[in-house]
Amino acid sequence: MNADRPTILVVDDTPDNIMLLTALLKDRYRTKVATNGATALQILAAGGVDLVLLDVMMPDMDGHEACRRIVRDPRSADVPVILLTAKSQPEDEARGLGAGAVDYITRPISPPILFARVATHLALRAARRELASRNAELEALLARRPASTDGSASG
Repeated sequence: MNADRPTILVVDDTPDNIMLLTALLKDRYRTKVATNGATALQILAAGGVDLVLLDVMMPDMDGHEACRRIVRDPRSADVPVILLTAKSQPEDEARGLGAGAVDYITRPISPPILFARVATHLALRAARRELASRNAELEALLARRPASTDGSASG
């Protein structure tokens, strides 16, 4: 059953934040951990991550830049990124969402809010993937359908 649980990538440079998040998530999700943006990108490129919880304030590559790179990379573009930060001003949130994040959670983290938002974005990702799969099936059916001679659809 463990293999059926979604995998959350926790990206934070503060060990206490990593311990808190992994402890909160461990009963519901599998977790992977990165302590910087570059490592997060490598983990995402390997696949198997369903959602990213990304700290904004990190050295070298901050969360905004990491988020921009995640959503630009075709291998990770459909993985939702939720930014976590102590920055609570509206312009901070707007900057994070503008970088491609699907959500923005301010610290201190409220576990019920974290769980609700993670569940929502995992469900939305699953629905988008299902819709894309059905769309591909329909396109394949249409491609195999004989062309009508008068230009109208046959049925």
